[in-house]
Amino acid sequence: MLTANRGKQWLDPVLIFMISSLMFACGGGGGSDANQPISPVNPPAVTDFSQGVFRSASLYQNSCQTPRGAGYDDVAGNTEDENNFLRAWSHDLYLWYDEIVDADPADYSTPDYFDLMKTDAVTPSGAPQDQYHFTYDSEAWEQLSQSGVQSGYGVDWILISPTTPREILAGFIEPGSPAQNAGLTRGMRVLEVDGVDAVNGSSTSDVTTLNTALFPAAIGETYTFEVEEFDGTNARLLTLTSATITQDPVPVTQLFNTSAGTVGYLLFNAHIATAEASLVQAMRQFELAGVSELVVDLRYNGGGFLDIANELGYMIAGPAAAAGRVFDEIIFNDKHIAINPITGASLVPTNFHTTTQGFSINPGSSLPSVNLSRVFILTGDGTCSASEALINGLRGIDVEVRLIGDATCGKPFGFYPQDNCGTTYFSIQFQGINAKGFGDYADGFVPTKTPVNPHEVLGCSVADDFSHALGQRQEARLAAALAYIETGSCPVVAATTRALATKTRRVTAPKGQLTKPTIPGMVMPTR
Repeated sequence: MLTANRGKQWLDPVLIFMISSLMFACGGGGGSDANQPISPVNPPAVTDFSQGVFRSASLYQNSCQTPRGAGYDDVAGNTEDENNFLRAWSHDLYLWYDEIVDADPADYSTPDYFDLMKTDAVTPSGAPQDQYHFTYDSEAWEQLSQSGVQSGYGVDWILISPTTPREILAGFIEPGSPAQNAGLTRGMRVLEVDGVDAVNGSSTSDVTTLNTALFPAAIGETYTFEVEEFDGTNARLLTLTSATITQDPVPVTQLFNTSAGTVGYLLFNAHIATAEASLVQAMRQFELAGVSELVVDLRYNGGGFLDIANELGYMIAGPAAAAGRVFDEIIFNDKHIAINPITGASLVPTNFHTTTQGFSINPGSSLPSVNLSRVFILTGDGTCSASEALINGLRGIDVEVRLIGDATCGKPFGFYPQDNCGTTYFSIQFQGINAKGFGDYADGFVPTKTPVNPHEVLGCSVADDFSHALGQRQEARLAAALAYIETGSCPVVAATTRALATKTRRVTAPKGQLTKPTIPGMVMPTR
């Protein structure tokens, strides 16, 4: 979940988030200068550690072991300065600050110290409460959040099983990407990478090679993949070279004729800044077509700007249901009850946006709407943060949300990204709640035919279908949504294990687990 100031919400991350101020998940708005580094008047004169005593983070901000040079406010410092910044910043803003073990900053490297700055609590299901504590290179984060630019092949790898025997599938392929140009298609299974057994390779060097090849850190990295079709046929070698990838947040829109009327389908992959223009264009198309039902595919949407989720919610529900109604409210720790500590604005609920916020369209333009009282959302454990905030926000105004797929990731939390010395830190700072005060879905929203608990949502449990393209009428989750629209109930899904695959959630990894990079989720920008 990405957020901005309360005047405008910006990029969740992944609602999360990746809230409306990436909940990335994962654009524009604002009026705050909070993202600008704070230069200390002088380098910190005192850096000694006293347990339980916390100085202002501004004393240490931008005091860097390796200053970035011209164009930045960095000054010469050391690792202890950077750690002292993280300690003070976390103690002030982390949602569960009183659960952080207060360790001496001088005893750790900066990455290791940041790893300590979080709670060890667990959710009701036993999963870690904070699974969204991570960093990004600041330059890479800026490119990703604003324009969807990152290095890679243009494929979203799905780790069905990240431990041996592994199953690694191609989920979504960006149009025009190196992956598509090399012949990679949805559902292809990775067998080997540069001669390393991707299924059973278990040595440290094997795992390192696989992680490095699957998730290249730089442009121009080349690896040879042996892949096969999802049905186990046609094994072959493909050469993939990483390049600059610009993500298309809305790569597929479709209209389907059904016995219940015209149904719109929207594949929405990221709440990034460019999504604003793409979503407005898609919803205008659906508005003109007079759709009677809408299917929003969020199965791989990890979040981003909460304001984007807010706009989409309004475009679904329309003015009669959403105008003047609360989309979300963000709750900080008990040190910041009335005032947003990042923006200085009063903490008040944020209504549904009726106009564009300025992410990729000039601010203040009226948003289209399809005026629906019900929406079908395709979900999986990649549905996170700002995507979940959309579900929660619509439920808060009694729009009927029907989930088709699998449980979402469970990230009702968000953060304001914080740059220091070239690293952008993501540390949970707030929880989002809807108009009804609900935000307790840390174990995800779960589709079920018989909801009992508040985080259970009426819908159908359907495994991801890698044998069909996303947006194809026969794809299992889309087919189930269309069947539900026509019949009012979940279809009987008959599928072999080769036809469908269920993504493993929250695996506790033994040695040899692959590690997919964290996605921002629900983030609030500060501009």
